[in-house]
Amino acid sequence: MNFLLSKMGLYAVAGWAVITLNFLIPRLMPGDPASALFARFKGKLKPDAMEALRQQLGLNDAPLLKQYWDYIAQLAQGEFGLSIAFHPEPVLGVIKIGFIWTVGLSGVAVLISVVVGTGLGAYAAWRQGGRFDAIVPPAVAFLAAFPYFFLAMILLFFLGLEWGLFPLGMAYGPYSAPGFNGGFIYDLVSHGFLPCLTIVLASLSGWLFVMRNTMIGVMGDEYVCLAHAKGLSRRRIFVAYAMRNALLPSLTSFGMALGFIVSGALLTEVVFSYPGLGYLLLKAILSQDYPLMQGIFLMITLSVLLANILVDALYYVLDPRTRGGR
Repeated sequence: MNFLLSKMGLYAVAGWAVITLNFLIPRLMPGDPASALFARFKGKLKPDAMEALRQQLGLNDAPLLKQYWDYIAQLAQGEFGLSIAFHPEPVLGVIKIGFIWTVGLSGVAVLISVVVGTGLGAYAAWRQGGRFDAIVPPAVAFLAAFPYFFLAMILLFFLGLEWGLFPLGMAYGPYSAPGFNGGFIYDLVSHGFLPCLTIVLASLSGWLFVMRNTMIGVMGDEYVCLAHAKGLSRRRIFVAYAMRNALLPSLTSFGMALGFIVSGALLTEVVFSYPGLGYLLLKAILSQDYPLMQGIFLMITLSVLLANILVDALYYVLDPRTRGGR
């Protein structure tokens, strides 16, 4: 229990730090976002409109501490303000739509990457020194050397533009009516295939090498040698003894890797014009939509923290050593 409580305390501090930074950054910038937006409209806005905009952004003349408490109160009520790029839509409504697309894309990609990567890593360790181990890990490491956006552009150019195997972007075609039917689902999968493949290929090496290195260490443990001495089948030793016990370090690395995968997914969405949080963030930056930028940054960081909490809770359940303090 001490393990879990210490982790919860750490994540509570991290969450508070994220919220505080999200509040301070616009206020520490030279000038303020309202002045930047006013300059962008080249004086076409009236002074009272600018003042209303400053009030909407929470940049009033109240003491900083009062502004901070007002900001916390608004967050507690789910109030992120109004989006400038999608005016007059509320920021939370805009983020909800993008969040669904990002979670759908990243969730499928992470699941495939974890299953395939750990499977390949375990088999490479089991066949250590063989042909599979000599070919597959270096090939996967080569793919991981490319940044997400560069790998996305390569796949987009060859599989989309040159060979015409997949659509060039967006989540579904312009003539496709959203609905739970075969045509729309096929359109959804075909449009999401290249972004998903990009994330899988770019993140595969992490799972593979963590699992491979852990498996090599596990296979030298006494209980694995004893299983061999008992005459158990190689398949049973591989699955029930070696691979099962090598999964815990992979589970630990899942939380740490999730932040990198999410950031890579955001860049991938920009390349493919996929309507997730990454694409929304680009539009917010181009439109100087500070409320939307703040909301997206907060949503991403808190989601990664929540995923890490779930991983630690699962680790607490699976590993008896973490329960020693009870």
